[in-house]
Amino acid sequence: MCGRMALTLPPAAMAQVFDAEPANTLAEGLDYNICPTNDVVVITGGADRPRRMEAMRWGLIPPWYKKPNGGPLLINARAETVLEKPAFRSAVHDRRVLVVANGFYEWTKDTEGGRDPWYITRRDGAPLAFAGLWQGWRDPESGEDLRTVAALTIAANAPMQAIHHRMPVLIEAADYGLWLGENGKGAATLMRAAEDDVLQWHRVGRAVNSNRAAGPELIEPF
Repeated sequence: MCGRMALTLPPAAMAQVFDAEPANTLAEGLDYNICPTNDVVVITGGADRPRRMEAMRWGLIPPWYKKPNGGPLLINARAETVLEKPAFRSAVHDRRVLVVANGFYEWTKDTEGGRDPWYITRRDGAPLAFAGLWQGWRDPESGEDLRTVAALTIAANAPMQAIHHRMPVLIEAADYGLWLGENGKGAATLMRAAEDDVLQWHRVGRAVNSNRAAGPELIEPF
């Protein structure tokens, strides 16, 4: 599962890391509490398309939805079954993206059932690149076109199981081109759990439990 993210580097800096051209519509500010239905930053590309950094709505909307909330909110797609699900089947072949962030949150429960948040980053300090799938959707009432995205998840590796039984599919820098379709076929081989030593985490305060919380203090150790 991946239900919240944080972007702690400006999009222009992230664009340099991913060698992508930033779109003019990207927000300028940082966001320490990116929630489902908010915009996330993604990298698009392909064999015949240059890499581009743009914003997409987090929560994939299948073409048959009559409205954005016309069915389950699809913020994640299970890597184990993504090829079988009608909502994701075509996207995994033709519309793969990298969802980029600097960290994400997961929760454990204390003995009284309270939710304790953890902030998770890469040990090497590099940005995270989640395997993602996007889908275009047109609002039948307003005619508005949206680009929407879901992040792939996989069964958690051994260390991550202490926090959650699922984790995002992470794409390493050497594999960006393969996932985006720049380097031929074989992207399916990347749908696996990260190595045990890739991620690190620390407890943060419960303020982030609210989707209205904001500010860099959300990621400070508790």
